Amino acid sequence: MKKYVCDVCGYVYDPAVGDPDSGIEPGTAFEDIADDWVCPICGVGKDDFSPVEE
Repeated sequence: MKKYVCDVCGYVYDPAVGDPDSGIEPGTAFEDIADDWVCPICGVGKDDFSPVEE
């Protein structure tokens, strides 16, 4: 599963970790997160994230 980075603040969503503080379980793909989820650091929406090139 791909990691995604916030274009605004640089937060990296890692599907292996998830976002437990927001109720996103480890193993959850970015595409499977609800559309109303926001960056836990700066609060922007999923539209402001880009895939991490590895």
